[in-house]
Amino acid sequence: MTFNPDADISGNHTRRPGRTAAIAGGGVGVLGLVALVVAMLGGPDLTGLVGGAPGGEQQPASGGTSTLAECQTGEDANTQDDCRMAGAQVLLDDYWAQHVDGYIPPQLYVFEGQTTTQCGTASNSVGPFYCPPEQGVYIDPDFFQIMRQQFDASAGELAQLYIVGHEWGHHIQNITGIMQDHPNNGSGPDSNSVRTELQADCYAGAWLADAASLTDENGVAYLETPTDAQLKDALNAAFAVGDDHIQEQAGFNNPESWTHGSSEQRQYWFANGYQNGLGSCDTFSVDGADL
Repeated sequence: MTFNPDADISGNHTRRPGRTAAIAGGGVGVLGLVALVVAMLGGPDLTGLVGGAPGGEQQPASGGTSTLAECQTGEDANTQDDCRMAGAQVLLDDYWAQHVDGYIPPQLYVFEGQTTTQCGTASNSVGPFYCPPEQGVYIDPDFFQIMRQQFDASAGELAQLYIVGHEWGHHIQNITGIMQDHPNNGSGPDSNSVRTELQADCYAGAWLADAASLTDENGVAYLETPTDAQLKDALNAAFAVGDDHIQEQAGFNNPESWTHGSSEQRQYWFANGYQNGLGSCDTFSVDGADL
């Protein structure tokens, strides 16, 4: 259990978009999945990578969007994956409103299967991502099962919150000008892309360190204090989405193609944020050898 069962998350503005239906084609093979998930937890570099889902054309999303009105309490967040995402949204908006002047929240979309975005087609095989043009975060909770099956991650509750927090970090980079000041300059272990991703990991760690102190309007803490086992699980997720670990699943390791950082780097920057706060998250001023 991660959320306080009595916490009020009824104020969430998380939405469920209509589903995009595939017209033809099959699923994603193991190697194809590895290639796609190289872009998982994607930042600004993902905009050009997310296209139509493999294996067929898509119909437009149907049915518009709906709110997650059933997500009312911390107990809902503990028992339902989509409500856990909605609860994370409430916590993240609360936290970042305290740290960013004029904070504008992103829109969180929790979808199933596939849905269309301004950055292309979102699907659980592509993974959670942030779409800068529309300031939207897209997550299919089924992706956590893919992490377990394909990338040796336990992907428990706190690990899932880390992933949502990472995507929120990209939104913060977008609205505070960091993306504009440090545009994508290609791949490699010292690239802006890697530094952007590691900073988002650090932001996620800083948020989770403070999340247990955030309370709803009735003074009830949203989250219980993370246990050591939960923190290890979050670190495990950071390891699982390292470029070197993902590439090794396909039988190679090419640091010059990295866009997100190694497993060791991702664990380090998440832990750095958790232990030392937002002030320790300037990955752009760090020498490449120290990343």
